[in-house]
This record gives sequence, C-alpha cells and structure tokens, in this order.
Amino acid sequence: MILNRSFLSSLLICVTLWSHLSSSGVFAKSYRRPNIVLILTDDLDIAIGGLSPLNKTKKLIGDAGISFTNAFVASPLCCPSRASILTGKYPHNHHVINNTLEGNCSSKAWQKSEEAHTFPALLRSYAGYQTFFAGKYLNQYGHTEAGGVEHVPPGWNYWVALEKNSKYYNYTLSVNGKAQKHGADYSKDYLTDVLANMSLDFLQYKSNYQPFFMMVSTPAPHSPWTAAPQYQDKFNNTKAPRDPNFNVHGKDKHWLIRQAKTPMSNSSVQFLDDAFKKRWRTLLSVDDLVEKIVKRLEVRGELDNTYIFFTSDNGYHTGQFSLPLDKRQLYEFDIRVPLMVRGPNIKPNQTSQMLVANVDLGPTILDIAGYDVNKTQMDGMSFLPIMEGRMNSSSWRTDILVEYEGEGSNVSDPACPLLGPGVSECFPDCVCEDSYNNTYACVRTVAPSANLQYCEFDDNEVFVEVYNVTADPYQLTNIAKTIDQEVLEKMNHRLMMLQSCSGQSCRTPGVYDPRYKFDPRQMFTSHSWRLSRLRQTMK
Repeated sequence: MILNRSFLSSLLICVTLWSHLSSSGVFAKSYRRPNIVLILTDDLDIAIGGLSPLNKTKKLIGDAGISFTNAFVASPLCCPSRASILTGKYPHNHHVINNTLEGNCSSKAWQKSEEAHTFPALLRSYAGYQTFFAGKYLNQYGHTEAGGVEHVPPGWNYWVALEKNSKYYNYTLSVNGKAQKHGADYSKDYLTDVLANMSLDFLQYKSNYQPFFMMVSTPAPHSPWTAAPQYQDKFNNTKAPRDPNFNVHGKDKHWLIRQAKTPMSNSSVQFLDDAFKKRWRTLLSVDDLVEKIVKRLEVRGELDNTYIFFTSDNGYHTGQFSLPLDKRQLYEFDIRVPLMVRGPNIKPNQTSQMLVANVDLGPTILDIAGYDVNKTQMDGMSFLPIMEGRMNSSSWRTDILVEYEGEGSNVSDPACPLLGPGVSECFPDCVCEDSYNNTYACVRTVAPSANLQYCEFDDNEVFVEVYNVTADPYQLTNIAKTIDQEVLEKMNHRLMMLQSCSGQSCRTPGVYDPRYKFDPRQMFTSHSWRLSRLRQTMK
C-alpha cells in the first residue's frame, strides 16, 4: 500500500504545533492518561456468526480483555446508531431518525445541535486528547447541503472521513476538509487497507506528549461486500446459519414480518448465502487492520496503556423469519452486537453478561479519560467499573431502550403494486424489509431474574411483541397475550418513561430491579390512550 505523502506532511505540520503546545505545559500533566482506540465495524452481527472470521481480533482484543454478551444498539440502523455512539444519547434525544438528510443524518441541524457535544469533542477540548478519525462517519456526511467534505466536525485534530455510505473502491475521502478521490487499484485504494495505513501513520507521527483517541470506522462488512483480492476465494462452502428462526414464518409478529414469503424461493436463499460468505470475506481485511494497529502499539511500547474497543453499529439478518437480508428489526440478530475491550486494569479472558448499550461508549471513554460524565447530557453510563471488576450484577442497570422509526415510500413500487405505498427496501419477490409503520420502541431487560424483550409499535394496532429470551432465544413465540397483565402494565409504563427520558432519568431502576417502584397513578396522562388500547388488544 502506497502511503499518501500529502496526508503525512499535513500530519507533521499539525503534530509540530501540538508538540509545541504540549511541551509548553498546556497539556503536560495529561500525558500519563491512557490512550483509547475505538474500532467500529459496519453491520457486523454477533447472533449469526459475525465474529467467526475474526480470529486475530478475538485473540488480540477479546482474549486479552473482556467480551460483552449482552451489548445492544439504541437503534438498528447505521446513522441513528452512530449518532448514539457519538453523543451518548438515545435517538429521541439526538433526533437522528434514519439514514437520510431529512432524517437528520449529518444535517445542518445535527451539526448545530449535537456535533460540538460529542464525546470526541469533549476529549479534545477538556481532557487534552489528540484525536484521529478514519472511515465512515455518518451516511450523509459530505452532502453538498450539509457543508460537503469541507466540513470537519469539531473535536478532531486529524480527519479522514468517507463521503457518504460504505464503499471499498471509487470513493472520496475528506482529508482534513480536502477531497481526496480514490479509484479501483487494490494496492492504493482498497478502503479497509487505506484506513489501516492512515491509522499507522497517525501512530507514527502523533505527538508523544499527549494521550490520543483514535476512531477507525471500517466499511466492512456492509454491502457491496467487496473482498480484497487475496480473500475472494475464502469461505466458498460457507452458508448462512440454518438456525431455528431461519426461513420460517414469523407468526404472531408485526405485519411486516408476516408478509415475508415462506418458504423463501431457491434464488432468494442462494442470494443470501452468497451475501453471507461475501460479508465474511470483507471481514478478513478488518482482522488484518486490527492486527496491524495492535502490533504497532506494541512495538511503540504503548499497548499496555491503551484501551481498545471493538464493536459494530448494528447487527444483521440473512433469512431469519424469511426476511432476505438487512437490519432495522427489533430482534436479537439486528439489535445485539459484538463488544470486546482490552486495556489497563482489564483482566484477560473475561466474559460479562451485564447489559450495556452503544449509548454507554461515550460515557465509558470519557470516564477512562478522567472526565466527569455527569457534566454531560448523555443518557448512557460508564461500564468501566464492570471492566475493572468493581461492579456486580445486582447493582448494575437492568434495562435499556431501543428505538426505530420506519421508512416507507409515498408511492407504490411499480414492480409490487399489490403492496401499495408505505413500504421500502423491497426485494424482487416483493418481500419488503421496512415500512413507515415499522416504527417501534422496546425495553430490553437483562436481570438475574429476567431476560425479556418488550416492544410496542406505533401503528393502528398498537401491536405488541414480548419475548422471554432465556426460554426462547430465537424469538419464535410472542408471549404478549399470555404474559401476566401486571408485568405488561409495568413494562408499558417503563417504556413510556424511557421514551421521554433524558440524561439521569434514562438510568433509573427498571422493572426487574429491586429498587423499582411502580405507581399506576403516575401513568403519563398524554399516553393513557396507549394503555387502554393495549388492554383492548391483549384481550
């Protein structure tokens, strides 16, 4: 891979300035603080085997630290999820609802209201960190109506951001606000490798007088699933896993799931199997990237003082409930993600079942940097005490919120006229992955006494889905009509509280927390119609 000399020269100029600031004493006291690396993949699941190709990553991060088995996203879609990572807020507080500019994805409104308060901005401004970003930022980043690639968000010393959505070749990068176009030559353009090499450049030329935060956001394993040449023949015999929820009818589920055709056609199964192996092939370059970064930190003597986080913006499905492939749904395969962390004071070979969410990444990283999270408006909480063995499950949170706002077209798809308007993400056999009333909110509970998912749809039915994930890990049976009525009312109340929460109120005790207090008289009057309609639908 040929290094980009103009990038290096601009780095050197910046580093010289920062070194001067550091040596002058402005940041001199902060150099002992730990360094932090966040590696964010795109559409990497954990429920259907997404970590299987990542052997080096599992060894270098997971085995060397802690793996979280109950890590969830606040929304199973790229832009809302990434906004939650950056802000530490649930979607109802950062107002990014989908991947469009109109949905506030990297919009002027987002830039004005949220970007200055992201955790990287706080790391740079108040904690004295030098910050580096490389890769996919938000899906509409670089849009001409939102400042183009000239816009560099506050909080970043070094900025190498992909224009718009994931690609592997033929893309444009914003390098500190200047467009850098790339073609289709593997040796200098394959994006995952470009990000790896620019990350190594940063480690080589950064100031040694300040701690650093580095965020590397890979395109893989997002479509178009273009593998590096050396990996194009890997996994030829691999197929999507035939789990109990594969290619089965989603009975007792929201209408969007019920409309999927079961069994799927042979061509649909072949298509998703092909996509599955292509996704895995792209991940082999991510595995190389992780290895390069860890090894470089080790050679530089910085690994022992560096936290490395590895995660994803959402999960993925390939054939579950006969949905071909996408994310956006409320089930485990779309909302649960990998999360592995290594670093100082984290003992190796740990696994934690405690409930964490991507709104917790910002608070945790700020906590590591010594910044008081209570000074922020973040909804999440630091899980540093879990990683350091200072927290037991009885005193940790028991629930988190998941929100999604569905998208649908205003006109019917000419290829699928019977579906009518209001659907989107449709496949050739007229199975659609989204609709405007695929709008839902869920309380995901993980407690010693319960592993439960409670979801309500904002549609004419006020459709409810409830799953006992311990007894039914593949979420085949919706127990909404058989669960105890008192539990249903408590979960309904808890969901309304979380949907209107902000900051500290998002961290109050959940239904299965011994500290939880339920007073039906405190039901939100503005939402009382929901409870009455809920009772009617449950009869």
